[in-house]
Amino acid sequence: MRKLFLQALTVMGNAFRRLENQVAPPKMRPFKDGFVFRYIEQTPLQAIIQKLARVISALHAVDLLLMHGFVQEQGVLHRTLDELNEDLIFLAAALTNDTITDLHSQYLEAFYKEEFDVPHDPIASTQKRNSPTRKKIRAYISRVLGESTNQSRDAALGETVSKAYSGFVHGASPHIMDMCGGMPPKFYLNGMLGTIRIAEHADDAWNYFYRSLISVNVAARAFGDNSLVDALNEYIDKFEAASETNFSKQPNVNSG
Repeated sequence: MRKLFLQALTVMGNAFRRLENQVAPPKMRPFKDGFVFRYIEQTPLQAIIQKLARVISALHAVDLLLMHGFVQEQGVLHRTLDELNEDLIFLAAALTNDTITDLHSQYLEAFYKEEFDVPHDPIASTQKRNSPTRKKIRAYISRVLGESTNQSRDAALGETVSKAYSGFVHGASPHIMDMCGGMPPKFYLNGMLGTIRIAEHADDAWNYFYRSLISVNVAARAFGDNSLVDALNEYIDKFEAASETNFSKQPNVNSG
């Protein structure tokens, strides 16, 4: 399984570099006593690039955590990946349909807003992000995918998955108790290698690698890079075959 994960990371990384080169690069801006890099144009495509960077980085971290048995921390990253992949589909759908809605404008304004408007005095800063609710983002995605006759159910399903992994983020008791095992029972503090949790979370990791491949493909569509889309479709077929699965259906982001 790990060999497949590493192969997928290489494919996604190469696709990312290709797409990254298709947007204006970030530039240096003064910040406190030094500088930071920022995208000056603040376009939707540049937002997609940033989200993709986090997705691929998070998947590398998932691989490392799984290899060392830190499955609780892996669950936290799965929760992060849920939102990152939703955001990618959300942004890509707008570009593919040539329709930047008010919801997208609100999202992008909040996304690009600086953390502090008074960098030298964070306490005096008054920045607040007016981000769209996750519920609205999921509702938009469910509507534009155009595949399901029960869009409210699809949105609710996404929320249910999110809540399940939120237990890892917020430290809910049932999730923490997954760290306990053996006779007499004890908490595993240095990872859970050799326990039944590893196989469970390896299966979970497969889902996130697979979904992220789909997201990279959708991003390539938003860029209009058709040859990359074809190459990614071909690889996703190979990924499914290597996993002995055959149930993929690309999100139909062209349905506005």
